Amino acid sequence: MKKDRTKGKQRSIVQFEMLEECIRMKAQEFIQEVFEGEVNDFLGRGKSDRIKPGIDKSRGYRNGYGKVRKLALMNRTVTIRRPRVRNTEERFESMIVPYFKRKSKELGDVLPELYLHGLSSGDFELALRGLLGKGAPLSASSIQRLKAKWQLEYEQWQSRDLSKIEVVYWWADGIYVKAGLEKDKAALLVIIGVLKSGEKVLLACESGYRESKESWKGVLRSLRDRGLKFPELTVADGHLGIWSALGELHPEGDEQRCWNHKIRNVLDAMPKRLRAEASELLKSVPYAETQEKCEKLRDKFISRYKNDYTKATKKLLSDWERMVTFSQYPKEHWVHIRTTNIVESPFSSVRLRTNASKRFKKVESASSMIWKLLKVAEKSFRRLKGYWLLTDVLEGKQFVNGVAIQEINRVERKAA
Repeated sequence: MKKDRTKGKQRSIVQFEMLEECIRMKAQEFIQEVFEGEVNDFLGRGKSDRIKPGIDKSRGYRNGYGKVRKLALMNRTVTIRRPRVRNTEERFESMIVPYFKRKSKELGDVLPELYLHGLSSGDFELALRGLLGKGAPLSASSIQRLKAKWQLEYEQWQSRDLSKIEVVYWWADGIYVKAGLEKDKAALLVIIGVLKSGEKVLLACESGYRESKESWKGVLRSLRDRGLKFPELTVADGHLGIWSALGELHPEGDEQRCWNHKIRNVLDAMPKRLRAEASELLKSVPYAETQEKCEKLRDKFISRYKNDYTKATKKLLSDWERMVTFSQYPKEHWVHIRTTNIVESPFSSVRLRTNASKRFKKVESASSMIWKLLKVAEKSFRRLKGYWLLTDVLEGKQFVNGVAIQEINRVERKAA
């Protein structure tokens, strides 16, 4: 006798479509069971148990249930009813779902990322409804509560102790956003550092006036006053503000200018028809194996373009010593310290969010939100390549063309 496979498939489809609902109902039942267990432990007896003679009655009695509440979880929204008790000396409070909680911790962690990664205020509620279901106890007003929470977290972060942090390199750059009543954009000054372990961390995110010297000095002073020891090397673009501030507060530190910014500045001084050809030669300069080869490629560019494009060649030669500082550090680190890409990369997610906002009413609001964006991006920062050599840098070991001097001596002795 043949089996009716069509009906079997139809039942499977129905069961599959009901899977989410079944999981939601089971989660709802489980939470209610936990509630009941918590009340049993609190009162010292089960739901139908009588109070035994001689037992203290001050533990209280059950008093039904509270209003139906909605709790948003990662896989949908469930409805719960909290058990109530009366005649107790202390207040009963659930440990699994405390009072005033309307969403799980995991969901609370993902909400900032939903908003920060490009959802505008109007889209936020629609996205949540699609994710959590129509009954989700959330709305677009959640954004305002999130912003207030970020502002408080940001203020606490700005005053944290930094005396136990060992930073080997740091990268500094600014990002401009529309904020406040002024026509000009506000500058947010950002510093990301790498620790001895190779972990990259956000160190500073503060508003400033167009990356001025005084603005950068304020950022650096704040870090120093909270116990941070300035690192061996600073990587930044060609803006004079950061270099002037470092010249006063950290003159003994090494400085590396960003090659990406340098190349763009040089190409801007050349006609568009030549930029592709010039760019190919320019990009090969910082990737030379040694400083000597780097300078030969520089001279090749200058000899080719100095007669017709003097301004471009002068820009390349300008501040040259700061362009090749990277050669005095381990070669494994060159990929990181030739440019400010470590700061520029998370800026892309920042611009996605800030571009969705026409203008922030206050600079403080922009600062706290961009800080939160960068903290989200920080979770995905990768460990620095060749991180085991960071200890050598901290200990003051010398490198020539990316190789430790003692390693060079060992090779020379073998050759002899």
